[in-house]
Amino acid sequence: MMTLSTAPHGSWPSPVTAELAAAHDGRPDQVGTVGEEVWWIAPRPTEAGRQALMRLLPDGSTRPALPAPWNIRTRLNEYGGRPWTAVPRPGAGPLVVFTHYADQRLYAWEPDGPAPRPLTPHGLHGAGLRWADPLPVSGRNEVWCLLEEFTGPAPADVRRVLAAVPLDGSAAEDRTAVRELTDDRHRFLTAPRLSPDGRCAAWLAWDHPRMPWDGTELLTAELDEQGTFTGVRTLMGGPGESIAQVEWAPDGSLLALSDRTGWWNPYRVDPDTGRSVNLCAREEEFAGPLWKVGQRWLMPLPDGLIAVLHGRGGQRLAILDPATGTLADAEGPWTEWTPTLAVDGSRVIGIAAAPDRAHEVVELDTCTGRTRPIGDPHTDPMDPAYYPRPRTRTFTAPDGHPIHAHLYPPHNPGFRGPEGELPPYVIRAHGGPTGRCEAVLDLETVYFTSRGIGIVDVDYGGSAGYGRAYRERLRHQWGLVDVQDCATVAEALAAEGTADPGRLAIRGGSAGGWTTAASLATTRRYACGTILYPVLDALTWAQGGTHDLESHYLESLIGPLTQVPDRYRERSPLYRADGITAPFLLLQGLDDRICPPRQSELFLAEVAGRGVPHAYLTFEGEAHGFRRSETVARALAAELSLYSQVFGFDAGPGVPALELRP
Repeated sequence: MMTLSTAPHGSWPSPVTAELAAAHDGRPDQVGTVGEEVWWIAPRPTEAGRQALMRLLPDGSTRPALPAPWNIRTRLNEYGGRPWTAVPRPGAGPLVVFTHYADQRLYAWEPDGPAPRPLTPHGLHGAGLRWADPLPVSGRNEVWCLLEEFTGPAPADVRRVLAAVPLDGSAAEDRTAVRELTDDRHRFLTAPRLSPDGRCAAWLAWDHPRMPWDGTELLTAELDEQGTFTGVRTLMGGPGESIAQVEWAPDGSLLALSDRTGWWNPYRVDPDTGRSVNLCAREEEFAGPLWKVGQRWLMPLPDGLIAVLHGRGGQRLAILDPATGTLADAEGPWTEWTPTLAVDGSRVIGIAAAPDRAHEVVELDTCTGRTRPIGDPHTDPMDPAYYPRPRTRTFTAPDGHPIHAHLYPPHNPGFRGPEGELPPYVIRAHGGPTGRCEAVLDLETVYFTSRGIGIVDVDYGGSAGYGRAYRERLRHQWGLVDVQDCATVAEALAAEGTADPGRLAIRGGSAGGWTTAASLATTRRYACGTILYPVLDALTWAQGGTHDLESHYLESLIGPLTQVPDRYRERSPLYRADGITAPFLLLQGLDDRICPPRQSELFLAEVAGRGVPHAYLTFEGEAHGFRRSETVARALAAELSLYSQVFGFDAGPGVPALELRP
């Protein structure tokens, strides 16, 4: 048995360097098939954060489809979406169509053939033309996509339509060669899905001020011989019903994921009458918030069964028998599956992870029930004895509501803290705020826990994964419920003797950055905080200070600006900066269009001269969320240095001291 050495929490030697954690940042995404091959998107943090298109060959080997600098990623709605598809071609090999991040143009490429050729032109305005979720159309030499077209310089100068792009390249220089399938009366759309007989299309739509988890409509249209949409109508949905995905079943019915019961459940919908039947009525989530166009929580199989993701607070893969409503969960060690399912015959392909396994491409053979990793298989970059053992906890808010969280206690196989010393803990607030935390292996978490610092991820009120009522706990309460829920968890950990009450920190990015800054401004619970690419001023955000998708988001989170203008100032950390006394670290990407640097700059101007120790680090080439390994490594080291200075431990060699200025 190993003898444990004793050292102060935070100072334990760890094999997880910031560089190691950064090199493994990100996860595979967007699986699909190209002929007999499985393809997917893989992050490349050491290659300027590009997304590479990978292919699994029939012999079992894996290799990149395209070399750098090809970056397979769309900026649609700034959060992106599905950027590629494969187009079958009778008598010839498949054609791969994808969006290249640098210019946002669609390209076509024959695997192992010449260089990709552009299919779409450059946009007339700076933000250009953006394309997402291309769909191959049988019998037509085109792909159908969602097009986002900027018509002017302002974030709201944008229109979105469903569009057909010819595969012959005729639209590469001529925008008029793109055939628009819909008008732009709906502000937001998902890409179309075609019926098995090719005679009908279905898609989702919603408009300001709704977000897609508030309410969407399921639209259908008939197709004439020219491929023109006719008879567009709303089949189901509305302001109080969120439909997250729609697909066609082999029998010509529609499959939709709706939360009309308060939980996203799968429905079969008659495309003629709109009548619907809940196929698996459970108080579980079979879908999630539609942040990216092309997310797939459900995919029909040729035999009538349906591959689904389901669960509360997490999602696992199962096969649903729609005739009986029974679920058969996939076997294997994976506890969390991401919404990017693909089906090829009897195979279901997805991406999954677990507390001791990083995300990997996994295949389920529905004939045998066998599940196995087939791409980007997990390998331990270090001794797994250093991995923390997460615990799922439920705390109770002052008003009696549950607060869900994942606890990662400090863990190092060779060290323990001194007798009587409680460990420091970092309360992590996720982004969104309509998002959630995943209890999966993440070396950024191990970076801290292996050094003796505890982590707790809080799914505060408003988080996804626990039904609509839990999401709507945050309605008009942003800056209150999220702050209180995080504080409740922190206080509970201190009261039960899990965490040192004097060494609690809070950190978060995006909406979590708002929660972090608001917590520092309105409570005295935390000794310090780390704020990443945050929202800090609700007023400028709501007055054209962000991108189009979220430009009206605050109407549900805070209230309509015209009705409650004072509330926007009262909740914003910018106008409460005089309440901040704890040291903080602020991290900002300079290319961020969602939470622009202006948010951070205004906040720093308010803090200046107040004597609050702080540091501000900016990163060229980074947008909303960091992708480059050098950025992630520097941010991690800076965060650890902040905690070491505030909590009073030696961060060890290789961790540059962060300069905190008053």
